[in-house]
Amino acid sequence: MRILSHEIPSAVGQSVTVAGWVHRRRRLAAVSFLILRDRSGLAQIVVKESPEQLDELTEETVVQVTGTVAANPQAPGGAELVDPVIEPLTEPAATPPIELWRPSVGAGLPVVLDNAPVALRHPVIRAGAEIAAAAMYGFRSTLGGQGFTEIQTPKIVGTATESGANVFALDYFGGPAYLAQSPQFYKQTMVGVFERVFEVGPVFRAEPHDTVRHLAEYVSLDAEFGFITDHRDVLAMLRAAIAGMLEAVGERAGGALERLGVALPEIPVDVPVLHFTEALKIAGANPDEPDLAPADERAIGAWALSEHGSDFVAVEGYPMAKRPFYTHPQPSDLRWSNSFDLLFRGVELVTGGQRLHRYSDYAAALTARGESPDAPAYTSYLQAFKHGMPPHGGFAIGLERFVSRLTGAENIREVTLFPRDLHRLTP
Repeated sequence: MRILSHEIPSAVGQSVTVAGWVHRRRRLAAVSFLILRDRSGLAQIVVKESPEQLDELTEETVVQVTGTVAANPQAPGGAELVDPVIEPLTEPAATPPIELWRPSVGAGLPVVLDNAPVALRHPVIRAGAEIAAAAMYGFRSTLGGQGFTEIQTPKIVGTATESGANVFALDYFGGPAYLAQSPQFYKQTMVGVFERVFEVGPVFRAEPHDTVRHLAEYVSLDAEFGFITDHRDVLAMLRAAIAGMLEAVGERAGGALERLGVALPEIPVDVPVLHFTEALKIAGANPDEPDLAPADERAIGAWALSEHGSDFVAVEGYPMAKRPFYTHPQPSDLRWSNSFDLLFRGVELVTGGQRLHRYSDYAAALTARGESPDAPAYTSYLQAFKHGMPPHGGFAIGLERFVSRLTGAENIREVTLFPRDLHRLTP
């Protein structure tokens, strides 16, 4: 029966079988070594008999090895296989486009992305995906423990009304359709069914950004829930979700963090919160600015770290003019919204807030912007509000941005399996 490389140290003295890829070969005068890589790590195999067989086992050839486990403090995990029987499971592999056996990545990002099907095998390059998987697990388990129901909503939609972002149009059996910009309308509707819902899925933004922090397709971690008082309840649930994500990353992706030299941050129990007007002052921005620029976000992040020792800071009360029509205004001053952005290390990570929940408020909001609540784009969505919806709110976390901020990646594409942007549609 096959075991994984990380199980080898617990099997000293036993005959075991491992299988994986030839990670590295080393021929010395008296002894040779084969380093095997599987999903759990590296295993060292000592080859004393017929070392010439290693000449045909090129790097990335898939092999199965049966041998006896012997203790060796110099080997990975403190144990190695001796007296091996090596069986190739494929023909000799072609030379990889990058040297996967090196501890660090020597190739530039374009080369890595162009050769992603093989480059992602590098333990450092794949670390981002391991962290993302753990983060999704933490998100799901945390919200599941809070009584949320996981849903899956359509990614092909008939209207493009959910936000100001550009959309990808497509032909749908001869008629117009679009790739979904977010599950916003659907997740709000499902609050009327389940009260608490979340979704993990792709969203699409046809915005012509060519930056290190934007993608045309990314994974959104969405949540929406009812019977809230205001947006601060949403922020508290978000804080719990991120704490769960960080905990899961530490427990399930510790090896990936170690390979990247990353220490996990903590999210405070009480996340620092600034009103939008205060944030502008701290950033030294014009008080009439309707939004925060990237430089403003960096300044606010630096302030939070200096004043509160926190990598996280929330900015609430964004101008209603800059928020979608479904956003609930601040009751004491209708210029501002009951919404927020959560910044992580000086970059916007999450947008969230309280939504309108009365049909009459939706009718007024749409009319104020010159649209009709009876328009086909809104009829299905607003049906839920005609039939009673509780006060509710929610948030959306960009998974790739979360991982890039956590790992300190200079470019979000470094932690995206197959990024889609202005210039890249393959592989």
